[in-house]
Amino acid sequence: MKRVVIGLSGGVDSSVAAYLLKEQGYEVIGLFMKNWHDDSVTISDECPWLDDSNDAMLVADKLGIPFQTVDLSEQYKKRIVDYMFHEYEMGRTPNPDVLCNREIKFDVFMKIALDLGADYVATGHYCRKGIVEKDGKTIYQLLSGMDKNKDQSYFLCQLSQVQLSKSLFPIGELTKPEVRKIAMDLDLVTANKKDSQGLCFIGKVKLPDFLQQQLKPKEGVIVEVSKESDFYNFQVPNFDSVEEKLSFLTRKINYHIEDGKVIGKHQGAHYFTKGQRKGLGVGGYVEPLFVIDTNVNDNVIYTGQGKDHPGLFKKALFVSNEELHWVREDLALQVDESMTLKVRIRYRQPLQNATLHKVETGLYVEFEEVQSAITEGQFVAWYLDEELIGSGVIS
Repeated sequence: MKRVVIGLSGGVDSSVAAYLLKEQGYEVIGLFMKNWHDDSVTISDECPWLDDSNDAMLVADKLGIPFQTVDLSEQYKKRIVDYMFHEYEMGRTPNPDVLCNREIKFDVFMKIALDLGADYVATGHYCRKGIVEKDGKTIYQLLSGMDKNKDQSYFLCQLSQVQLSKSLFPIGELTKPEVRKIAMDLDLVTANKKDSQGLCFIGKVKLPDFLQQQLKPKEGVIVEVSKESDFYNFQVPNFDSVEEKLSFLTRKINYHIEDGKVIGKHQGAHYFTKGQRKGLGVGGYVEPLFVIDTNVNDNVIYTGQGKDHPGLFKKALFVSNEELHWVREDLALQVDESMTLKVRIRYRQPLQNATLHKVETGLYVEFEEVQSAITEGQFVAWYLDEELIGSGVIS
């Protein structure tokens, strides 16, 4: 019997995943990760870890599998929370869920599991693992989940071949309603539990409150930039090379206060992100205001009216070599190579047609259609059919 350690989160997905593994004949051990202690920043009691660990324990008991809690809060603070503070401080918008999988679940947690003699680590993610043989080598594939509405492959876009080789995703072939039905038939305490929301393992937080633990409020101005601004009326020059064109398409507009009109105040540019609509506290406009850029050095937020404001759109993005990751190392592009495939720049975004171009310094992603709110610090992931083959941090 192969031994599998499953991360039991106290939710329905991991509960059913544990049951399926047991049915398949694995020796299953349930581990609950305790990653957060500070309840002062969570909204109400939406995600108290105590309730979750209790539910996880009840599920393990019902399924007849051993259960224990591991405290990873020290590593979580260092690798996820501190990283988040640093990214926001730099004016970037991190994705803690992607990092949490790379750094905690499939690294720290995986090492603990392997020390317990596990052959595999399992999670309740809606994605699948494939295996192909190539040149006498076994290569692992990260495939999207069968439930297109719940596919979570994007959150695992930073996994490596080594991590995938040791991973199992038992519910990847199922839809959410099927998972709920299994849980109800088994009379599991988590059967009707709502999906957790908010930050991975912290729960639903008021982001400014959370960030204020480290990033102090600092009053600044909100500037509105008109759609008619000269920034958006330009002649596209002639380019001598593809790279020159891509560099032009990804260029960042440098806004200044005099490029628009001051319409309000905010408590810190580092609390805001491109494309954000809520939390500006400025009303009275024909169309809603969206953040089109933030400048954390000058502490200014630039906004525009309407979701079709030209300041929100770009046709390409760039990933530096340091932040470029190939799940399928065998498919990695070499300098001057390109590849046409599907791309997403945020979870749940429908896949977009795009072309990757590899250059000396990194990788350009050029989209067929313009994209709204391409945000620095977020992850871009690219797919060949159903397979996620690589990703990177938008720079």
